Amino acid sequence: MPPMTLTTLAVLGALTDRLRTGWAARSTEHGASTEHGASTLELVILVLGLIAVATLLVATLTAAVRSRTDQIQ
Repeated sequence: MPPMTLTTLAVLGALTDRLRTGWAARSTEHGASTEHGASTLELVILVLGLIAVATLLVATLTAAVRSRTDQIQ
């Protein structure tokens, strides 16, 4: 597996673990949680993380297509 793909999967795994633990902690804080939904900062961090993952995927696919194109020529 290419290194870029491994990096992408590692980043995606870290983001999903972070989200899972954040939501679990919020639901168990002080019994019933009074906070409903995600805060603006959490949403911004999530969106930036997804943009980073998408950028890595585009870079990986571009490198793969370029490599294959060079092999054909």
